Amino acid sequence: MFSQALTIRADSIARHIETVFLFTKNDVRTTLIPTIFALSAAHKYDPIHAWNAPLWIWLHLLQFNIANQIQDPEEDRKNKPSRPIPAGRISVDSAADMRWVMVPVCLMLSLWYGTQALLASTVFAVLTIWYNELHGDKMGLSKNVLTAILYGCLEVGGTVAAGSRNSCIDKAGALAVALSSTAFATTLHAQDFKDEEGDRLTGRRTLPTIFPKAVRFSMMLGIPLWSFGLSHIWKLDSLSTTAFVAYGAYVGARFVMYDSVAADKQSCKFYSVSRNIIWEHTEVKLTVNSYQLWYSLGHLLPGYWRFFYGA
Repeated sequence: MFSQALTIRADSIARHIETVFLFTKNDVRTTLIPTIFALSAAHKYDPIHAWNAPLWIWLHLLQFNIANQIQDPEEDRKNKPSRPIPAGRISVDSAADMRWVMVPVCLMLSLWYGTQALLASTVFAVLTIWYNELHGDKMGLSKNVLTAILYGCLEVGGTVAAGSRNSCIDKAGALAVALSSTAFATTLHAQDFKDEEGDRLTGRRTLPTIFPKAVRFSMMLGIPLWSFGLSHIWKLDSLSTTAFVAYGAYVGARFVMYDSVAADKQSCKFYSVSRNIIWEHTEVKLTVNSYQLWYSLGHLLPGYWRFFYGA
C-alpha cells in the first residue's frame, strides 16, 4: 500500500514538473541565446557558477510566459493546444496564482546574486506587467521596445549569475547588452512576418501589418548594417567580418525576395531560432548545427573581443 501511494505521489510530482516545463517549452531554444551571451560577456566568468545563468533566465522566462499565456487561453486552444492551460493540465486561476508567486521567487533569487541582478529582475517584472496585463504587445513599436528591454534584462541577469556571487557587469558587458538590445529592437519584427495574416485577423498591430513593404526592406538594410557595425565595435578580423556581413545580407534579402508564410518561417529560423549550439569557452569555439544564425552569432562577438583584446 505504501509503495503504491509513493508511486502515485511520484507520478503527481512528475506531472506538475512537466506542466511547469510546458509553459516554456516553445521558448527553450531562445533561452540559449542569452545563456551563451552570459558566458561570453561575463567579466569574471566562473565555471562553477555557469549553471546559474540558465537557471536565472529560465525562471524569469517562466514568469513571463505564464503571464502571457493566461491572457487569451481561447486563442491558444485554437493555435497552441499543447500549452498547459488549453491542454487542461492547469486552470487559468491556478496559473494566475503561480504567475504572481513567480515574482517574489525571482526577486529573492536575484537578491542572492547581487544588486544588478535584483535591478534586472525588478525591471523585468514591471515590464512583464506592461507587456501582458497592460497589453503593451498590441502595438508594433511598443512590442519591439518592450521585448528588447525584457531581453536586455535577461542578458544582464544571466551575465551576473554566470560570475561569482555579487559580481557586476563591467563597461564592455554593459555595452554588449545595450547593443544587442538595440539590434533586437530594430530587427525583432523578423519574427512577426510569419504571423502577419493571423495578426491582421485578431487586430494585433505589429510593424509588418502596419508597414508591410517598408519593414521588409528595413530587414534587407538593417541586418547587414548591424553585422558590419557589431563586427567593427568588437574588432572582428577582416575575414570573419566579411563572412558575417555577407550572411547578414543573405538573411535580410530573404525577407524581400521571399514573402510567403513558409518562406518567412524559414527566414525567421535563419534570424533567431537555433538548434544544437555548443559553446566551448576555453577554445572560443562555436558549433552550430542546422543554421548559422545571425542573432546567435552576434551575441558571441563580445566573447571574441574578451578573448583577443580584453584584459
